[in-house]
Amino acid sequence: MGIARKLAIGVGGLVGLMLVTGGGVYVWASSTASTKLANRFDVHRVDFPIPSPLNDEELSALRAERIMAATGAGANSVGANSAGANGVGANSADPLAGVDLNAVATERAVARGKHLVEAIYACRECHGADFGGGTMIDDAAMGRLLGPNLTLGTGSRTLAYTAADWDRMVRHGVRPDSTPSPMPSKDFYYMSDRELSDVVSYIRALPAVNKEVPSITLGPLGKVLLATGQLQLSAETHPTKHAISHAPLAPAAVADASFGKHVAQTCTGCHGTTFAGGPIIGGPPDWPPAANLTPIGLAGWTYDDFVRALKEAKSKNGVALRVPMAGLPKFARNMTDTELQALWAYIKDLPPQPTGK
Repeated sequence: MGIARKLAIGVGGLVGLMLVTGGGVYVWASSTASTKLANRFDVHRVDFPIPSPLNDEELSALRAERIMAATGAGANSVGANSAGANGVGANSADPLAGVDLNAVATERAVARGKHLVEAIYACRECHGADFGGGTMIDDAAMGRLLGPNLTLGTGSRTLAYTAADWDRMVRHGVRPDSTPSPMPSKDFYYMSDRELSDVVSYIRALPAVNKEVPSITLGPLGKVLLATGQLQLSAETHPTKHAISHAPLAPAAVADASFGKHVAQTCTGCHGTTFAGGPIIGGPPDWPPAANLTPIGLAGWTYDDFVRALKEAKSKNGVALRVPMAGLPKFARNMTDTELQALWAYIKDLPPQPTGK
């Protein structure tokens, strides 16, 4: 589901601890981890407006609203003697004359972004409730990985970010300098241009937080896990996708499998690309395997059972779900009925797959 997975001790943590005891292995791990973090990745350069401007359909609807409002007030003409904000001159009969269309677009983008953050993408899990910085990992053995400050305050990592920079970081896990980031971008690769623009618009509208967040530091175990591939960087997991363009828009928000597939992409970080579940790569040892969401794993489940699991963190038989699924309700409760129905429409018709191992 749309829950941002925190990077943590990998499944092979105990093996890593054993390896740390060997000085030669530790030196190798430190060198290899440093090399991985210094690698450079070529990512396509994209550009999209922030905020997204009103499209023709939205402009037509806004124009109709203004005409209705003016007619209801008994006006014979709309926009007369007003300065045009859309290239419409004075004395124009255009009902949008004088309307700050960018302000309207910003307001709508912020509202869409707020919903995406609270219901689907859950960015606060790593960046904090105020987006001023959060904790991903803070452990002596693993290291310190803190979600950076994304607001416009002092200490912001994204103050000078362009649309291309946001794309590289969020959807590819690559910093502006082309080095990899711990950002779990594989969960967000299928985010559309407008969705990313909306999320950025929302973040930029938040109160500025003046906070310096330290950069990544890896402890001995973190270095071993990164060197051995048990702690993965998103930039490394889908390098072939770095040159592929993203969809400008998400599928239409209707209760069908096409939109459901789009919503479900944030579930793949835990449940896998086939949704067959199994051990969660990068998850701590106490996390249970992810459930099989194909018909094999959800045999006998109804839509109501599915919604209950998301909103109440309870399985079909009423058993409480464990971490990380236990945190689902705070996001699923903000999902619309259409989003929930679309997600179920996609999940229930997945090809049966044996549970991942």
